[in-house]
Amino acid sequence: MKRLIWILVLVGFLAFPVFSQGIQDSVYAIEEVAITAERIFVKEQAGMKQTNMDTTILQQKVALSLSDLLSENTSVFIKNHGRGALATASFRGSSASHTQVNWNGININSPMAGMVDFSLIPVYIIDELILKHGSASLADRSGGIGGSININNQAEWGEKGRVSYMQGIGSYSTFDEFLKLSLGKGKIRSKTRLYHNYSKNDYTFINRGIARIDPVSGEISNPLDTNSHAAYSRYGLLQEIYYRAQTNHIVSVKYWGQYADRTIPKPSSYEGPDYSNLNNQLDTDHRLVVDWKYYGDKGKLLLRTGFAGKKLDYSQQNRVPGLGVIPAIFSISRQESFFNTLSYSGGSQEDLSWEGSMDLNRHHVFSADSVSGAGYEGGRSELSLMWALRKSFQDRINLNLMLRQEWVDGQRVPFVPYFGMDVRLIQGMDLLLKGNIARNYHQPTLNDLYWQPGGNPDLIPEEGFTMEMGMEYQQDWSGHLLKTELSLYRSDINNWIIWIPSYRGFWEPRNIRRVLSKGVECNIQVRGYLSALNYKLSATYGYTSAVNEGNPLIWSDESYGKQLVYIPLHSGNMMAHIEWGNLFLTYQYNAYSERYTTSSNDVTERDRLYPYFMNDISAGSTFSLKRVELFLELKMNNLFNESYHTILYQPMPGRNFQLIMKIQL
Repeated sequence: MKRLIWILVLVGFLAFPVFSQGIQDSVYAIEEVAITAERIFVKEQAGMKQTNMDTTILQQKVALSLSDLLSENTSVFIKNHGRGALATASFRGSSASHTQVNWNGININSPMAGMVDFSLIPVYIIDELILKHGSASLADRSGGIGGSININNQAEWGEKGRVSYMQGIGSYSTFDEFLKLSLGKGKIRSKTRLYHNYSKNDYTFINRGIARIDPVSGEISNPLDTNSHAAYSRYGLLQEIYYRAQTNHIVSVKYWGQYADRTIPKPSSYEGPDYSNLNNQLDTDHRLVVDWKYYGDKGKLLLRTGFAGKKLDYSQQNRVPGLGVIPAIFSISRQESFFNTLSYSGGSQEDLSWEGSMDLNRHHVFSADSVSGAGYEGGRSELSLMWALRKSFQDRINLNLMLRQEWVDGQRVPFVPYFGMDVRLIQGMDLLLKGNIARNYHQPTLNDLYWQPGGNPDLIPEEGFTMEMGMEYQQDWSGHLLKTELSLYRSDINNWIIWIPSYRGFWEPRNIRRVLSKGVECNIQVRGYLSALNYKLSATYGYTSAVNEGNPLIWSDESYGKQLVYIPLHSGNMMAHIEWGNLFLTYQYNAYSERYTTSSNDVTERDRLYPYFMNDISAGSTFSLKRVELFLELKMNNLFNESYHTILYQPMPGRNFQLIMKIQL
């Protein structure tokens, strides 16, 4: 593990000076292959670390969920409660609610829990994926202490009508079906996507949560167990309609509806009868975005309105001998959010530009448990004003100033400024020194305040400052492109909110006086062609120290000075993809250091998760038969059949396979 870490860091440092002067926005083409250098010196992104996911990777991972994509190709750590189960993000050591997720400009974080379940977002519906690390998320909204993830859909104006169907068949009775229909020409385009995913999800594993002792030899062994009652299914529709009345007027309507049904497996430490505990969760989501964009001679106007509604039903039933099935929990949650955005940007792309925006949002939630009688109803109104000024100085220095002021339920919250800068170190060369300093602010979620039992209406909002600096380098030469970036960050957050057990017998949220998160992110990409061979290599490494710096005067606080739970100190991934003619081969590697499951960082075997290393490989081919295109791919996940967990007592599957077939007309 240490060798991998040092290699990645060393490569990141050495990549900057290796090559001579670059040519910005160059394109090399051989047959149908194009190697294009992106513009990285953009004043609207000055000081920001932003990751634009390669469309090639989106195509390769199209049958996966967004949780799998992020864990395999970014520095974001995904805390996965099992295959197909809840998956949340830890961005730069932050909690799940500190990652803001936007779909076509509207925020889809739950106003109740504040987080997003990434296992419910299929990569299939994503055309563009942008990650804004740390304070770069302030360009979208406040609250993204870790960062923001932006999912966008785009019109395909230049393409003819197409139909494609994809079928995936995998281990554990897993079936994935995807259908896409693109129509229209001239001023109007329509794109329809339908999908269905199902898995019995009954993989076997060595249950290290249960130990058995042989009465004769005294030998301790772990039984072979099955991930029972873990099936899941998901149905979804994404409909997009674009209308371009004139070249500078575009109106779009996007609707995304989804229904998911999941049974939740018991913890592997459970030793009771297999049928005695049954959990089920139903998620129904409806999201709608309508926007109008006007491109004038002096600027761009955007008017957007949106809606996000969610129904979540959770039930738990216990089978009691002599009494039958007894309902223990039957909880329903209803969430409705309305979004409105008005923004205008103007100025010169080469010199001085500015942007102003106003967001007005309203949330309403309702929760009730018919068994316990607990529940609550609440709402929240949000008004946000943002002003940004960007200036470029002779293609050597970019400055970016953003000012954001928000009101929550009519109360003004702390002012949030951001200042970022890029410096081109050598004229005509894409070698940049980057840095920013910003304030950030995060409101408690509605569950934090009002959940019954346990909500704490006296919680103080989280706030703090983030500083970041780094270097970015890009070079293209003779059909090859190198891009690498190194970032160092420090985020000092006061009044961090964490849920802990209380003396009253249930969990409740409390404020930690201070959490200090600091770390390093390093990534490198190389792609190009060698004769008839096309290749892409990428690697990412993250060092994340997220430490509880609470009040040291409380002698009984064993969590003081310790790493936050489930945050790995080291993480990294690598991918190698090669194409030769119609054939391709992809290798994926992921590594995570140990994680603690208690705030005191207890080092006992049962309270920490050991490091794990994932190896996946896939190979496939494409065929063309007149107007029909065929695609075939075979994937092998967890190549070396490693036993691992991302959270305690929720084992992940061993070696498994998936076959994907696609036909396109």
